[in-house]
Amino acid sequence: MAKAKKRGKSAGGRRSSGSGRGAKQQDAIELLKADHQQVKEWFDQFESTRSEERKQRLAAQICQALKVHTQIEEEIFYPAFLEATEDEDIHHEAEIEHQGATRLIEEIEGAGPGDDYFDARVTVLSEMIRHHVNEEEKRDGMFAKARKSDMDLVQLGQRLAERKAELMSEEGGTEQSSGRRSRSAEDQARA
Repeated sequence: MAKAKKRGKSAGGRRSSGSGRGAKQQDAIELLKADHQQVKEWFDQFESTRSEERKQRLAAQICQALKVHTQIEEEIFYPAFLEATEDEDIHHEAEIEHQGATRLIEEIEGAGPGDDYFDARVTVLSEMIRHHVNEEEKRDGMFAKARKSDMDLVQLGQRLAERKAELMSEEGGTEQSSGRRSRSAEDQARA
């Protein structure tokens, strides 16, 4: 029944024949993986610091980055993935994982400095995100299936980067530069 959808215009576009063009530009999967790596580094820093102030700052960075990341995935990447692959199981599981993480992010952001469960919430969020990242990045996961599909990952990467920059500026937060790690070095210098 859903097979006929493939003939339509993809939300992410189709793979272009000029794949050599735009080689410097991150494709969608590279951008999303860079976000994953950045957040993992921040979770690692959170786990290793004893400074409550630093933990608060890292938790705020993590929550902001995850909110932006989940939004660009849900608005752009996931619909394009679903249309190109018709893999509802992977898509639906990813959406449900996002919902669980979003609830926990709201709790973390609403917690005050004296919240006894603050560290536990961030630790559980870290475990949830690590599981989610593994599901997306594993050998037969969402990213592997996206690479095998006819999604135009370069064009999709551009759309993701533009939307991410827009959301980051709305949030007034630190731009991650499409996942590049310039911020973590600055954060480590402040610690």
